[in-house]
Amino acid sequence: MSLKNKYDTVSGPREKLKAKGPQALSDLELLQALIGSGNKQTDVAEIARKVNKILRTRRLNIAYDQLETVLGMGDAKICEFLASIELAKRYLIKPDQPIIDSPEKAAEQLASISDKKQEHFVVMTLDGANRMIAKRTITVGTLTASLVHPREVFADAITDRAASIIVAHNHPSGSLKPSESDKEVTKQLSETGKLLGVDLIDHIIITKSDYSSIKGQS
Repeated sequence: MSLKNKYDTVSGPREKLKAKGPQALSDLELLQALIGSGNKQTDVAEIARKVNKILRTRRLNIAYDQLETVLGMGDAKICEFLASIELAKRYLIKPDQPIIDSPEKAAEQLASISDKKQEHFVVMTLDGANRMIAKRTITVGTLTASLVHPREVFADAITDRAASIIVAHNHPSGSLKPSESDKEVTKQLSETGKLLGVDLIDHIIITKSDYSSIKGQS
């Protein structure tokens, strides 16, 4: 038996996919078709079983280092696998996952803080397609650089594996003009984001009737 016949058992799932479509394949068969082949250490069916176990636990939040633990999953296979998951996430858009690609669309997501009596500082985490992953209120109170610490702002962004963030806060006074503290916070978060590889796209000021972009004014 050749090495190809011994280790590459993927022809069955791929032939089945071609003949009947991907919907006819089981989860393990889909994984085998995606992974491609095994190696001298383990066969493709065993690799698929181990990857499926991780998927059942992590769902779409599977990470590179987790796949590295699977014998037979080399760099190329891991990259192909994660790329396919990311494409699926980007194109399977759900109503609760809006794309935030402008200050206007960011402002639409911030109506809940527009009439608050105290300043609320909100962080929206985004994926590589600018789709919102989550929206969280980080602090409540007068905005200062000491109150809005980068650690709190970027902790969830890192957990979300976000590509970028948009931050926002309301001005109960109704003024759309950024204060010196607003500008200082924006500069601090922008610099921190560059170090962490999570871009600060914008800092939005919200009032009862309007909004403004701090980064758009710089």
